[in-house]
Amino acid sequence: MGQLNRITQQPGVMGGKACIRGIRVTVGMIVGQIGTGHSIDEILADYPYLEREDIMQALRYAAWRAEEREVVLSPP
Repeated sequence: MGQLNRITQQPGVMGGKACIRGIRVTVGMIVGQIGTGHSIDEILADYPYLEREDIMQALRYAAWRAEEREVVLSPP
């Protein structure tokens, strides 16, 4: 997986959700915008303080999280 140096998590920012560069834009918001049909260019126009690499890293982070598997252990 590529480097995700633009994805941050801080307890005091957006409830600790994964954000873009510590600002109040969550990975979930970016993925939601893409999921509703907005293009990267439309998102960049709506949020001029974002950069294309911010969106690309948000998508890579979301894909990585979606591939995680939870292993349920049997109770002792």
